[in-house]
This record gives sequence, structure tokens and C-alpha cells, in this order.
Amino acid sequence: MPVNIIFFTIITLIAFTWAGKQFYQIWKNIHLGKPEKISGNEASRWKNVLLVAFGQQKMFKRMIPAVLHLFIYTAFVLTQVELLEIFIDGFFGTHRFFAHHLGWFYTFVIGLIEVLSALALVATIIFLLRRNVLRLSRFWKAEMTAWPRFDANLTLLGEIILVVAILSMNSADTVLQQLRPDQYHPTGFLPVSGWLGPMLFSGLSADWLMWIERIGWWLHVMVVYGFMIYLPHSKHLHIFLAFPNTWFAKLRSRGEMTNMPLIQNEVRSMLGLPTDSQSQEVAEAMPEFGAKDITGLSWKNILDAYTCTECGRCTAVCPANLTGKKLSPRK
Repeated sequence: MPVNIIFFTIITLIAFTWAGKQFYQIWKNIHLGKPEKISGNEASRWKNVLLVAFGQQKMFKRMIPAVLHLFIYTAFVLTQVELLEIFIDGFFGTHRFFAHHLGWFYTFVIGLIEVLSALALVATIIFLLRRNVLRLSRFWKAEMTAWPRFDANLTLLGEIILVVAILSMNSADTVLQQLRPDQYHPTGFLPVSGWLGPMLFSGLSADWLMWIERIGWWLHVMVVYGFMIYLPHSKHLHIFLAFPNTWFAKLRSRGEMTNMPLIQNEVRSMLGLPTDSQSQEVAEAMPEFGAKDITGLSWKNILDAYTCTECGRCTAVCPANLTGKKLSPRK
């Protein structure tokens, strides 16, 4: 077995094992919460998943950041096709496995990925400027400093490296298709690397081009694996948890509350009304209101917390916070 296949397999096993252990710990943390049965109306739940998680519906309340975010999101989703090809090539020692079987459709898909990746690169740079140069106030609240700011910047820089890796790999490959057509299957004209490759690499030898293509390939792999391992510690965990969270979202009116016997009994007592004896027994057995520890929350409450995007908008629009008080919903 070639050394590159062995090395790729080892790196992949390490990355998935490391990440898997962390995701399993999050699963256990969520299940520290109290049981909460959420079911029914599957049609509405699928609609929520499609519109909110897949369709990014809530983002479009603010059009400019929504469009920029959409570039990054769609590029992220479609790049998984190229990542799947990388897995096949890595495990079996092939090169652009799908190009041999999909023909013009492969050119279309990879071309679309390149366009979206270029747009994502522009959006990422703008997001970095918004956070660090324009300094939008909600990103500079006291609770948004230190780790939250570092986390956001690190992920955005990782996105830039990933796009550079993809475009470098494709650009070098484009030139190699002309120099060594027996080794590099034609992909058709790609909208970004089709002109970027000849512009940047046309004067280089085949050996140098092979190095650039392989560096781009491995950089793509390592950034993806690094992000996968880092994800459980990042706010970007919401990328995956948004899907189950929207499925289990409440479907009833926002103002509707579930009856709480303990509170109902307390209010009746304050008003001088007769209390329910069963509720009184429960109150004596469980005299505390609210939650003082994680085990006092439901598993859905904990899932909600893990799915927070840490954008700071809840604090930015909080009436109490706007008056100068220290209350911060986000914190």
C-alpha cells in the first residue's frame, strides 16, 4: 500500500476519533438535563428545519450580513462534495475520482464551488473588517471580548486558508492538465482556476505544479480536520446543532406557557385562594423554583445553549442593556 494512502488513513482515523470523543461528551452533557418530551406535527418540524436551518430564514432580517453569510454557508455546504472526492482519492490513491464519471456535471459542480468560494472569501474579509476595524458595538460588549472574539477571528482566518487551498489546488491542477494529460484528467474550464492557474503558474515546471497541487490538497484536508476537532469548543457548533434544535423547536405561540403546579399553588396562596392539596405535597417535596444547576434544566434548554451563535444581538436589543444597565442576556 502506498505511503500516502497509509498516512492519509492514519490522519483521518486520529481526527475522527478525537472529534468523535468530544461530540460524545457534548451528547452526554445535553442528556444531563431533565427529560422533556417533544413530538408531534412532523410536517411543521420539517418545515422549520428546511426554512431556518437549511434556508437561513432568520438571517434575512438584516439583508447585508444575511447575503454575506449566505455566500459562506452555501460554499461550506457545496464544498462537502469536493471533500467527499478528497476522501475517495485519499483512501484509494485516485485523482479527481468524480471527474472520470460525471463529465460536464463535474465541471458545473466544481465551477459553482469555486464561484461560491470566491464570494465566501470576500464575505469573510468583510466580516473580519466589521469585527476588528469597524468594531460594531455588539461585538465589543464586555462579554464578547477575549474568547468569543478570538473564536470568531480564528474561524474566519481558517475559512480564508481553506479557500486559498481549494483555489491553489484547482489552479495548479488546471495547468498540469495541459502539461501531463495522461496523469491529470481534464475538468473542463473552471470559472476561477481556469484563468487564475495560467496567470499565476504558467511559467512553473510540472514538478513545482505538483507540489503546489499537493500542498493545496493536504492543506484542505488539514484545515477541515482541524476545524472538526476544534468545533466542539466553538460557537460554530451551531452549524450542526441547528438542525436538531429547529426540529425540536416549540411550535406553539411564544406567549403560551406550560402550566406549572408549583407556581400556580404559590399564586393561589398569595391571593388567599384554596390551594390544591396535590400541588402542596409536590411543593413540600420540591420547594425550589427555577434551576440552580444544569440538572435543573431540560435537555432542550441545554441544546438551546449549545446552539447559540453568540452574535450578541440579544444584548444589543435588550431595553435594560440599552439604558446602560449591566444586564446582558447573551452573558
